[in-house]
Amino acid sequence: MHRRDTAAAWAFVLGLWFAILFVLWATWDIAPSATARTLLLVGGVAVLVFNTAAIIAMLAHYREDRDFIYGLDLKFLDALRSGRG
Repeated sequence: MHRRDTAAAWAFVLGLWFAILFVLWATWDIAPSATARTLLLVGGVAVLVFNTAAIIAMLAHYREDRDFIYGLDLKFLDALRSGRG
């Protein structure tokens, strides 16, 4: 479960990077001035840096608390399965 959740988090980061880079590429020529382009670039970089850092921090905490988080999931899954059979 932990490996799948980690892969999903990195997939979201990769998707965010592609989305922001696409928006920069698609809007670069229609920006009205060099100042607007600079603001577009700075804003995109800020979003990428802060969101990527947040995901990295989240994954670090997941790693620290992995046994607790997924232990509860496994406990409840086992209880659910034993209740059915």
